[in-house]
Amino acid sequence: MTILAARRYRDGRIIRDHLTPGLPPVGEGEFDWIGLADPTDAELEWIGQAYNLHPLALEDAHTPDHAPKVETFGTMLSVIARTATLGPGETITFGQTTIFLGHDFVVTIRLGSTRAHTEMRAQLEANSERLAEGPDVVLYAVLDFIVSGYEPLIDELEGVVGEMEDSAVDEFPDQANIRRIFRLRRLLRKVEGTCGRLEEVSAKLAQTEQVCIDDRARPFFRDVHDSAKRSVWRARGLNQTLGSILEVAGLLEQSRQGAITRQLAAWAAILAVPTAIAGIYGMNFDFMPELRWRYAYFVVLGVVATSCTVLYSRFRRMGWL
Repeated sequence: MTILAARRYRDGRIIRDHLTPGLPPVGEGEFDWIGLADPTDAELEWIGQAYNLHPLALEDAHTPDHAPKVETFGTMLSVIARTATLGPGETITFGQTTIFLGHDFVVTIRLGSTRAHTEMRAQLEANSERLAEGPDVVLYAVLDFIVSGYEPLIDELEGVVGEMEDSAVDEFPDQANIRRIFRLRRLLRKVEGTCGRLEEVSAKLAQTEQVCIDDRARPFFRDVHDSAKRSVWRARGLNQTLGSILEVAGLLEQSRQGAITRQLAAWAAILAVPTAIAGIYGMNFDFMPELRWRYAYFVVLGVVATSCTVLYSRFRRMGWL
């Protein structure tokens, strides 16, 4: 892709809709807002020269696997944030957005991020009084846009975890579901870690003095901090819920196995009575007087039936049968 939007603003209103090399410098009360997505090396070189960006900052912006952070390069501020979207098969695609903030410019560079800033830019441009406060307002809007993008992702994962929690009560998770639980826990740890770093970034912007950020703008970053902190709590809670699913399912399975074991033991005890009696009279001793008694057969059957009935009733009262 190429440069998506390159505009110059004065008092919160667009005065140039397209910026090209060789434009006059920014005037009083003006600032530029450049938005790029997966830029080429030539575009990065032009941006770096036009706004005197530090080479190390440009190198970070061109590397797509940096953790969120805030760095100061002279009179310029570099902020790296990470985006996340839930893809097919419960996979999460992470992207990177780098924001360069100066006194009269803001440059956003997206790598691997599918969430465009078009709507967010339009909302800011519709509020000229807000946009007239300066480029630090754009930094806040971009960070708020990125952090708020974690809410629908966590909402979807919350629904998935809720369904798994309900099904675990009915039956022990099979191997496929167990692997799914561990895969989701790994994804949630990544989300928690990323949101945690975004929380640190926003806390630094809200609590410490930074170049190019006015004191009146710092309270807005506390809102970003609260959103990131909430996402951390939710991701951590879902991760703990998935862990408890395995524990509860294991306890329920042990309870079911215990019930089956008690039933087998009860029937084994009941069947042991006729087995023992049959074993005694199957030893073929010569001197067993009751074998020649007229009612011996009926008495033995009565003893077996009575013993088995008594044992069955006892086990029923104990809850084993």
